[in-house]
Amino acid sequence: MTDTSSPARPGISMEAAQRRRARMAEKMRIGKLVRTLVTPEGAEIHLKLATVAERAGALLIDMAIQWAIVIATLLGLSYMMAAMGFDNANVAFAFWMVFYFFVRNFYYIFFEIGQKAATPGKRALGLRVAARDGGRLTADSVLARNFMREVEIGLPLQFLLMGGDQLGAWMALLGLVWSGVFLFFPVFNRDKMRVGDLLAGTWVIKAPKATLMTDITAVVTAQAQASRYAFTPEQADAYGIHELHVLEDVLRQSSPEIKQQVAERIRGKIGWQAAAGETDLGFLEAYYAALRRRLEQRMLLGERKADKYDTRAKP
Repeated sequence: MTDTSSPARPGISMEAAQRRRARMAEKMRIGKLVRTLVTPEGAEIHLKLATVAERAGALLIDMAIQWAIVIATLLGLSYMMAAMGFDNANVAFAFWMVFYFFVRNFYYIFFEIGQKAATPGKRALGLRVAARDGGRLTADSVLARNFMREVEIGLPLQFLLMGGDQLGAWMALLGLVWSGVFLFFPVFNRDKMRVGDLLAGTWVIKAPKATLMTDITAVVTAQAQASRYAFTPEQADAYGIHELHVLEDVLRQSSPEIKQQVAERIRGKIGWQAAAGETDLGFLEAYYAALRRRLEQRMLLGERKADKYDTRAKP
């Protein structure tokens, strides 16, 4: 009589098989959120999209911060009006309404249009906004994705607060269903995008770890430190912080073919003639070190160059 309780595959326990299936399922789940992006500089980068839960968590944190700001402002105005002896609270309330309007509409724009491209809620969960074409995140994209938030979130809340007769209730219900399509749009598309992201050409991704940059400088080879890699300040000024991050990803993740393409682009950009025996990896490591050193020098002088298109900071 055979023992039917033994695992189907000899040598593998039932618990080990279950753990293996769980690991494979988790790997497949994570793989669905990974996107391969080729930047304008020719770098192939693997990005992980934010999940719906992460985006919802960031939104709740930001909404809590917004309400804390407006409530604290209202209490402060009330205290000031009482201390100054003003009996008419309409002026203070009108000022508060204007302030609330700006906080509600420009809070997200203010933070996402900056260098971090992330609100405090997104930064708390390690997220940021990025352009889907791999280019620079523009002000137009930030404005488009955030003005759509009023349609996606503001309107559903207004419909919920609507009251009145039976016709008004039906209009509120239809409006709520219509707005719900926008509100739950990220749940039903593979890239977890809002309608605002779709119109603006953006993603919300897991932010890369900035601490990895110092490791690359530490492993630059002796060949990269040789005198033949003496870049002029003008050559080092050809790129900015964004390209430094891209070059870091190229050195860490890309294939030899991608490294060759990027090296050729940089050589053409800065007018560099490859010497005999020069390797693409050695050149990229040397230029990374020179670019990073140049950007640090400029930041000490209060000059911050965001990318190669930034002409505000002069060398």
